[in-house]
Amino acid sequence: MMNNEFNLTVIGGGPGGYAAAIRASQLGLKVALVEEAELGGTCLNRGCIPTKSLLHSSELYSMTRHFSEFGIEIKDLAFNYTKAASKKDAVVKQLRRGVEALVKNSGCCIFAGRGLIKSTHTVEVTGKDHRIITTDNIIIATGSMPSIPPIPGIESARVLVSDDVLNLKECPEKVVIIGGGVIGMEFATIFNALGKAVTVVEMTGTILSGVDVEISEICRKIIERKGVAIFTESKVMSLKSDSGTICIFENNGTEMGIEADMVIVAAGRKPKTEGIGLENIGILTEQGFINVNERMETSIKGIYAIGDITGKPMLAHVATAQGLVVASNAAGKDKIMNYSVIPACIYTNPEIATVGLTEAEALKKGLSIKIGRFPISANGKSIIMGEKEGLAKLIADADTGEILGAHIIGPRATDMIAEICIAMKLESTIEEVADTIHPHPSISEIIMEAAHDIEGLCIHKPGK
Repeated sequence: MMNNEFNLTVIGGGPGGYAAAIRASQLGLKVALVEEAELGGTCLNRGCIPTKSLLHSSELYSMTRHFSEFGIEIKDLAFNYTKAASKKDAVVKQLRRGVEALVKNSGCCIFAGRGLIKSTHTVEVTGKDHRIITTDNIIIATGSMPSIPPIPGIESARVLVSDDVLNLKECPEKVVIIGGGVIGMEFATIFNALGKAVTVVEMTGTILSGVDVEISEICRKIIERKGVAIFTESKVMSLKSDSGTICIFENNGTEMGIEADMVIVAAGRKPKTEGIGLENIGILTEQGFINVNERMETSIKGIYAIGDITGKPMLAHVATAQGLVVASNAAGKDKIMNYSVIPACIYTNPEIATVGLTEAEALKKGLSIKIGRFPISANGKSIIMGEKEGLAKLIADADTGEILGAHIIGPRATDMIAEICIAMKLESTIEEVADTIHPHPSISEIIMEAAHDIEGLCIHKPGK
């Protein structure tokens, strides 16, 4: 019989939960990890990883249309969605097995089932490995789930949330996406790249809300030019199903209808905090999110919360960082969570990556700023690759030169943003970035060039 006395019990095995469990074990704690589904959470199983696999497959297919420019001739080209879906599943399975091995090898005890908090030091595992766990500390890492807006007809079988879309084995010909945020625009990118008819209906006045306006406008122009129809300031009124599904929405006072084989609801996500026993110990919440302090403690001492349920940026890397902070604190250290430098990546084509303040946010704070820009079209490596549209945009304090934000749209943007994250973490100035020798030819040169542009000293930037 296994001893149920643990130093730490983690409820939820997503990117925050399993990272916290492993780190706590490394620090000498006896750890229990409770997970009712698969280790890796939404990110690995139903989010980041599977969508990026499909995006990569669709991008490769889209690139083949331009292969003749590079001297490559292909005949009878076709895209097999079933095989792409199988590749996605294989990637997920491989990474999930890797996570399972990491957790087990760290010495953590894994319990299959739903974690229910019974008291400040007791967790019941309901499900396969039913038992009562006594524990010194608890981490709640139950994640989030797709939000379903109250739209008449949304219960139709042809209306899918992101989880459902990732289970498809065949590709629809006509797709309507409700929501022009990150999830919606990534799905729009996938199906558009495969030559399908895609329409995005967004309630606000812009797609990718929260992204620097200049960057989101460039993205919209590029995606619309590729054939995606985007309706902003449009409210979905109903969904009617017959032989197909018709999305009825209001745009500038006019009622419109778009027929689709499939409607994807990408209207955001909500925290999974119901049914885990928060009411048993009186943990404070706000609109479903658990209140935490800078040490990730809830209102109850010894109980922590991390990831999407905290109301902080719903990003896997944020959850992981929070998990590492909590693991240290549970081991008797004193660490706080710093949200000042958090990169965000959007895997549209071209990619978008951002960190720090947008131009609008900096101005709203009353900061005196300087902005440097450098276009993808003037970068040698990008021209070699056939990439012609995009921009690197850096924002710096006008007096000190401190980097306040960076916004990139272009190839490899999601890989390059880490350079600026490190610079901001080290409180580097824009001059230090400009004086750093970047390899040539490389796309990363656009960051150096944008840094030079802040002082009006960019050599390769085309005239205004």
